[in-house]
Amino acid sequence: MTDLLNPQVPELFLNLSQRFGLLLAGGFAIMTVTSLDKLGPRRDRPLWATVLLVVLFGLFGVLGTYTGNAVFKSFANLRAMVVVTAGLFGGPGVGIGVGFIAGAHRYLIDIGGFSALPCGLATLLEGTAAGFIARRNPGNSLDWQMAMGICLAGETLHMGLVLLFSQPFVEAVALVQVIALPMIVFNSLGAALFVKALDLQMRFKQARDRDLARQILSIANQTVGHLRGGLNPASAQATAAIIMNEAQVAAVALTSNNTILAHVGEAEDHHVSGGQVLTQATQRVVDTGEPLFVHDRQSIACSSEGCPLTEAIIVPLRKGSRIMGCLKLYGTRRSPLDETLFELAKGLADLFSTQLELEDIGIKNQLLAHAEIRRLQAQINPHFLFNSLNTIASFCRTAPAQARELLLDLSRYMRRNLDSSRGLIPLSEEIEQTRAYLAIEQARFGTRVKTEIDLGPGAAECLVPPLLIQPLVENAVRHGILAKPEGGLVRLTAWREDGHLLVEVHDDGAGMDGVAVQAIVRSASSESLTDGIGARNSNQRLMQLYGPDYGLLVDSAPDRGTSISLRIPQQ
Repeated sequence: MTDLLNPQVPELFLNLSQRFGLLLAGGFAIMTVTSLDKLGPRRDRPLWATVLLVVLFGLFGVLGTYTGNAVFKSFANLRAMVVVTAGLFGGPGVGIGVGFIAGAHRYLIDIGGFSALPCGLATLLEGTAAGFIARRNPGNSLDWQMAMGICLAGETLHMGLVLLFSQPFVEAVALVQVIALPMIVFNSLGAALFVKALDLQMRFKQARDRDLARQILSIANQTVGHLRGGLNPASAQATAAIIMNEAQVAAVALTSNNTILAHVGEAEDHHVSGGQVLTQATQRVVDTGEPLFVHDRQSIACSSEGCPLTEAIIVPLRKGSRIMGCLKLYGTRRSPLDETLFELAKGLADLFSTQLELEDIGIKNQLLAHAEIRRLQAQINPHFLFNSLNTIASFCRTAPAQARELLLDLSRYMRRNLDSSRGLIPLSEEIEQTRAYLAIEQARFGTRVKTEIDLGPGAAECLVPPLLIQPLVENAVRHGILAKPEGGLVRLTAWREDGHLLVEVHDDGAGMDGVAVQAIVRSASSESLTDGIGARNSNQRLMQLYGPDYGLLVDSAPDRGTSISLRIPQQ
């Protein structure tokens, strides 16, 4: 018993400090090769991501046990630092899952000893507590002081549970005298460092995403005017020069499927504008439609000897389902490329492809059933696009997460507007289009734009013509509530009744006089009537598809708001 009362605390400190460093180094290595920022902390994380986090941190928790020291039929370990970090990073689901895995392993392993039950129970409690604390502090859970405090409290409770449940009590006291201080110190310090490292990694990636979004928006704003007329040598040359200036790469090129439309930068002597595409990598992208990042001269496969280009990012430019050409960023030994530039190129290609589709709207020759949809698409206000991009650019500095969501909303809005190939679609798709538009307008105008959307049972599955309801909501916003300094409310309601889908768009805005109302219901086309173009278009399409009895019903008066209702027969 004398040996038990003479613990080797300094030796345990030394051993745990060495293994503490190894465990942290392994954790940092995992963070550098894993896109943890895409897995948490977030409430809308998919189930597979939660399972992946539980497994990943659970294995580290088990490793935290094995990196410890056997002491008096028990184990001094670094398990708590991993479990607490997992809970703060992933929330309750991850914290409980990791605590259960690491705790169950501690209880069941051969070296479990007389303290196995309290050790396993403490591990589960620490993970659970960290997870629920993270839920109560959304957006601020990766706080190193919080992590240290949880570990200090958790490991203190751990020692108390060992004293309470372990028998014989004299050996439990001797064990706590040896392991308490080293475990509390190293687990608390480790959790603080682990959480701080995760926080720094998340902030770094968010800053990189903000810079990437800023670059994409800046290039898009500068190039949209050039690409409005389509992809040709003149627009390609101007676009390539803008990208070259913004991205600071060795060379930029735009091609059609077989011709170099423009090449700016290194290798201009043989990658000549107007000449044939020289690289086999470009042809692979044209054939497969998949972006490509090649890292050596052999993969580029330029036919010219002595070509200085050593790396290439090649992404396809599409018009609808067709590949119209490629955007290419080139690197050299002095100016290499990286994954950030790859993401930049893919983002630009999506925007350019959208612009090419916009250019193609006026020349598509579709069936008569889609003629009115094309008319409405051709009326897309460029100021809305520019204002939306400027709004998103401002949010990139102040609210990067919201900026990313607005970019997705703008992408959904534009892609739905540009798809003229659809027949009847579920109302839910039209509502999604409307929500995307409203999200952008609410970001621009704040509380001036208030909305309510109420769908009755079964309404979301009803089939409607595309681009029918969103223009009505847009008119309510632009010509109704925004005409008043204080703004107002737009309410969209849809329900099923007597074999029909009924939809009503109501606003409490400026209202219309009788002339404007008659222009809508009679589908009059007058250059003097600039308001209600979308509503007149929707009214005309409804009557063409379902007959004159299915036109819009408009109730409006100046300063009294507007209600527009419609009905669509359902089979």
